[in-house]
Amino acid sequence: MGAIANDWLEPLSPEFKKPYYRKLYNTVKHEYETRQVFPDADDIFNAFAFTPLSQVKAVILGQDPYHNVGQAHGLCFSVKPDVEIPPSLVNIY
Repeated sequence: MGAIANDWLEPLSPEFKKPYYRKLYNTVKHEYETRQVFPDADDIFNAFAFTPLSQVKAVILGQDPYHNVGQAHGLCFSVKPDVEIPPSLVNIY
């Protein structure tokens, strides 16, 4: 799975040591190993990679159902360029 390597890492690090996070990590890892999951595992932390914590003013959490391979890239309410927009996002747009 993707890793967090910028200024989000220090404030989030204590969470990675907690029991709930270990359980969550193992569950997500198992799902990636046994099912087709979107986005790709290396993309799940893209929001952190693209947006330094030092520049964040608000956080909006979202979850979109993606229907086809190649649509999801780890950012809510978004698709990769030149990809068909999923029905769920058509309603939002």
